[in-house]
Amino acid sequence: MAAERTDKWQGGILGWIDDRFPLSSMWNEHLAKYYAPKNFNFWYYFGSLALMVLVIQIVSGIFLTMNYKPDAERAFASVEYIMRDVDWGWLIRYIHSTGASAFFIVVYLHMFRGLLYGSYQKPRELIWLFGIGIFLCLMGEAFFGYLLPWGQMSFWGAQVIVNLFAAIPIIGEDLSVWIRGDYVIADATLNRFFAFHVVAVPLVLIGLIAAHILALHEVGSNNPDGVEIKKNKDANGIPKDGIPFHPYYTVKDIVGVVVFLIFFSIVVFFIPDGGGFFLESPNFEPADPLKTPPHIAPVWYFTPFYAILRAVPSFAGTQVWGVIAMGVAVVVLFFLPWLDRSPVKSIRYRGPIYKAALALFVVDFLVLGYLGTQPVSAGKTFMAQIGTIYYMAFFFLMPIYTKMDACKPVPERVTSK
Repeated sequence: MAAERTDKWQGGILGWIDDRFPLSSMWNEHLAKYYAPKNFNFWYYFGSLALMVLVIQIVSGIFLTMNYKPDAERAFASVEYIMRDVDWGWLIRYIHSTGASAFFIVVYLHMFRGLLYGSYQKPRELIWLFGIGIFLCLMGEAFFGYLLPWGQMSFWGAQVIVNLFAAIPIIGEDLSVWIRGDYVIADATLNRFFAFHVVAVPLVLIGLIAAHILALHEVGSNNPDGVEIKKNKDANGIPKDGIPFHPYYTVKDIVGVVVFLIFFSIVVFFIPDGGGFFLESPNFEPADPLKTPPHIAPVWYFTPFYAILRAVPSFAGTQVWGVIAMGVAVVVLFFLPWLDRSPVKSIRYRGPIYKAALALFVVDFLVLGYLGTQPVSAGKTFMAQIGTIYYMAFFFLMPIYTKMDACKPVPERVTSK
């Protein structure tokens, strides 16, 4: 009788919903009957982790806005109020600040997975384009949110970054004034950045994430072998090398989430400033337009591109070529599906040239990130220039070295490795 009542409830309530909203079909299409390759490995955790961190950021951000004042006179004091007087306010603030860095960590690892296994190649070009769009939105979201605490580093970091737009020929000055909403970083800037951070950019970000997932489920997930599982189906049209995403990968992702949350909690409770990388010491001082910090640098996730900016010498007193180089370093990611001419996707079957190039690129990116946090010196600038040259060469020479690389035969079916 209990089973009969359950069936009636499911048929009644769910049937009524399904007649008006595609709930069951969405569940089946994107989870229960979405067949993913059976050989996913460690690198496939980071997509779901990025989605989880997004939820953490949205929820913690909502609670922060309940007490935050987007006013130049009261913003810093409102953050201090959240930290000291709001129940669990310190925890919410540290979750949000740590979550920002965690977001970029998992996204960078997610993008690295794409480079490892060629997840941007045909037929997944659009997935990659949506993904880079998400990356740009994250950079914008982090930039706008960075000013909101109205601390010393927030104020002067925003000042430096906004002034970069003034280096753009013809439209630069007007563009920088529009971004600030004033001729200097002031109350209008804070209100404008708050609106972008809380409303505008998150809406675009959520839309791009939805498009990213829909495009992924349309063509199917890539795998460590780079084999298309849809090409080998059984009599029922089910991929022989695929398994339902739910419950197999939902359970696996839950394990990844638990491990991630352990490390995330350690940072939040014991080292919330991340050794000065997540929250800089000058940002615990209120913004002072008359007192410049001894060393201004962006947060760590911007520093590789900041190092590229500083590596290009200024000409005629303008940093326009550095700004262009920094922009190219980001925009070139959009063209990766067409720059890579390799006949195989996965690094498992690529030749030694690409493997060496990718390993050096990872080292180069980390070195540029470190150099972006350091004060300028002749030696560090020279190292950044070498790093910038290699960064650009990795992408712009890719059509040559990926085509000439000696690749191994790709198996017909996915392997269990």
